[in-house]
Amino acid sequence: MAEPQIRFEDGAAYERMMGAWSRLAGNIFLDWLAPRPGLRWIDIGCGSGAFSELLAERCAPAEVQGVDPSEAQLAFARTRPAARVAQFRLGDAMALPFPNDRFDAAVMALVIFFVPEPAKGVAEMARVVAPGGTIAAYVWDMLGGGYPGEAIQAEMREMGLSHLRPPSFLASRMNNLRELWAGAGLDAVETREITVQRIFADFDDFWATTSTAASIGPIVAGMPSAEAERLKARVRERLPPDAAGRIAYTARANAIKGRKPA
Repeated sequence: MAEPQIRFEDGAAYERMMGAWSRLAGNIFLDWLAPRPGLRWIDIGCGSGAFSELLAERCAPAEVQGVDPSEAQLAFARTRPAARVAQFRLGDAMALPFPNDRFDAAVMALVIFFVPEPAKGVAEMARVVAPGGTIAAYVWDMLGGGYPGEAIQAEMREMGLSHLRPPSFLASRMNNLRELWAGAGLDAVETREITVQRIFADFDDFWATTSTAASIGPIVAGMPSAEAERLKARVRERLPPDAAGRIAYTARANAIKGRKPA
């Protein structure tokens, strides 16, 4: 029997859980990239368009092309204000629907661990970027506990429950990212950690948002109600609120950038 896969078929649900996290990390990522205005961007695995919108808002781009394999995600992305600047189309990260040297910058925001063959995905990023252009990504540190749903997944592991992992989760390790960028022949490779914090109004807000994540929600939905309540209670104990009842949750991503040789 095939192992269940993480699927993104609800753009609005993804936006509630991951859109806010993507923007938090994405702002720091763009500060680090410090791109000049007027660039032609491709956002690979654009999903609900959260990072594409940051590009439109912050980078004065000449062009933004968002590519994703989920039509449901793209439909949500097209409702964003960024759609005035960005175009969104169906596509595969390992076979991008663009010619060589088409863009000035290629980015993957929280995506590379979903690419079945990450090396092929990075090679495609390099192919569609012009010489001297930027190839960059950031990804949750899955093995270092940086994923925003780690509090729930940790308790699931303690209870002997399975949870879904991205197919190429090992690519989230910093050393593996460096090897991928080196393998693509990129110059001036740099890395950094990105740490972000999100404030939830209370535990119920955290649970309603995070327990529906694509890597967690299908498992929780299939649990007997008593077991699901036990999991919820364990996670509540793990996340004590502040004096106002709020939950401050920290996540961490690994980021990398490089330049296509001129």
